[in-house]
Amino acid sequence: MKKTIYIIILVMMALWLWNSSLWTKPDQSNSTKLLSHRGVHQTFDPTIPDNDDCTALLIDEPRHQLIENTIPSMEAAFNNHADIVEIDIHPLADGHFIIFHDWTLECRTNGAGTTSKTSLIELQKLDIAYGYSHNGGKTFPLRGKGVGLMPTLRQVLANFPEKKFLVNFKGNKTQDGVAFANFIKANPQWRQSIWGVYGGGNRPVQAALKETDSLPDYSLRGYSRSSTKTCLKNYALTGWSGMVPEACHNMLLPVPINYAKFLWGWPHKFTNRLNKAGTDVILLGPHKKSNSGSTGIDDKETLAKVPHDFSGYVWTNRIEKIGPLLKADDHGPLSPRYRRCDDPE
Repeated sequence: MKKTIYIIILVMMALWLWNSSLWTKPDQSNSTKLLSHRGVHQTFDPTIPDNDDCTALLIDEPRHQLIENTIPSMEAAFNNHADIVEIDIHPLADGHFIIFHDWTLECRTNGAGTTSKTSLIELQKLDIAYGYSHNGGKTFPLRGKGVGLMPTLRQVLANFPEKKFLVNFKGNKTQDGVAFANFIKANPQWRQSIWGVYGGGNRPVQAALKETDSLPDYSLRGYSRSSTKTCLKNYALTGWSGMVPEACHNMLLPVPINYAKFLWGWPHKFTNRLNKAGTDVILLGPHKKSNSGSTGIDDKETLAKVPHDFSGYVWTNRIEKIGPLLKADDHGPLSPRYRRCDDPE
């Protein structure tokens, strides 16, 4: 009996040593990068709303006048050290892709109807800041600030030719992914600007990846809820061996920060393994069952939990706060332990 116990202890110790990052150096060629969700935007508490709630009526008291998914908000995000900006797209009947979050227009704008079924001319006349209120509809401090600010994908990419974007499919239709792939094929000058694609639904993501797979000198990566679950499940079963399952190759992998510590080899051995398999890790904020929307690394306390020299991407809803905390203006990445403690709110 004692011999069996000793063997079990030895096996457990061997597994721990094999998967420990204590003696593993982070990938120096892939330092911590920042992914700005929706650019600089009006925030809300993601634990409050249900999926069908109008979040424009639940925003925090505005700290600025920028609106998500607009060119000014993207420019502000890049100016605050974002490496990637996440944008939401809808295909229109005329072949354009419009950048806007909601399926319908009533919540955020002075318009009505389904976003994808409205003409581009009508969409670009709307005030996309019309519906924002921090006090339940008593006042609307941003009205008039968003007139004509809903951009197309072409306008965004033309305005930021050297920047990179993560594209979010707002629907779950295969044809949306095919249409996006056709856009990529027809515009090779913008291929390198599309860092990746994702969506709650798997169909458009898989269609876009499949349709662009044969393009020369270009590899589109992405993820969905389905591909993320498959990768993490398979890695949980085999990651102890150091092997990265095929389901985790050449993709983007979002990981909630409160679950990350349970991954084999976290942090540096894990990210090194995934990087070698062609996959970038995106570190999200803590996942809770009550969350509606994307939780990010949005405050000093959560940022302090990001591993030092983390070789992946940090997802944030507060790039204007997290960017200056993590990076210096002229000196590249700082030692986060000092900057995070010293910077004010």
